[in-house]
Amino acid sequence: MKHILLAEDDFDYASILRQYLEISGFTVTWAKDGAEALALFPDTSPDICVFDVMMPKMDGFSLAEKVIAIKPEIPLVFLTAKGMKEDKIRGLKLGADDYVVKPFEADELILRITNILKRSQRSFASQTSADNIIAIGQYKFDNANYTLTINDLIHRLTEKEAHLISYLFTNRNRMIKREDILTEVWGNDDFFSGRSMDVFISRLRKYFGEDASIAINSYRGLGLEFKIKN
Repeated sequence: MKHILLAEDDFDYASILRQYLEISGFTVTWAKDGAEALALFPDTSPDICVFDVMMPKMDGFSLAEKVIAIKPEIPLVFLTAKGMKEDKIRGLKLGADDYVVKPFEADELILRITNILKRSQRSFASQTSADNIIAIGQYKFDNANYTLTINDLIHRLTEKEAHLISYLFTNRNRMIKREDILTEVWGNDDFFSGRSMDVFISRLRKYFGEDASIAINSYRGLGLEFKIKN
């Protein structure tokens, strides 16, 4: 059974949501605010976190930053009553796997969580069956331990960053359709996933900025090329 850490300060809302998740086969640890969720995180070892954005003591974004520092690969879903563009962008920059605006149907959230966990498991299986260390230009990419290293500089990657690098490297030196990247790494090609991909690509360009032989080229309306010069 997959374990969910749910942080939601609305007692009635959280109680109903927890019941739906447990009926659907998940184990749920419920925290009533951000500070409690952070205290519970190390001992519960959840497979995925579902955080409300607006909570007392510690908001969902601040909580996510601290959780990511402990376990960078943890999948994250944010719940919010807002439709604010700024909130969505902040969530994307943190590496959110999904962003659900209240009110929503519990079945929708369960489907999103299930899809995220399936993608995560496929990614883990492909990583453990492949060679762990891959040379990318002057970098060493460890796709099992989520690190990208050049000289003494080590970038600690999230699971999604590692999955994206692995997919781009596998399809290097050719144009990759945008929808193919989204389907493989995000599981769909909707607006949210597209914006999330743009944030992640910008982040990867910074990571690979130490090696001039590596470039991530964009072709407007078409896709990307992960180019490595020989």
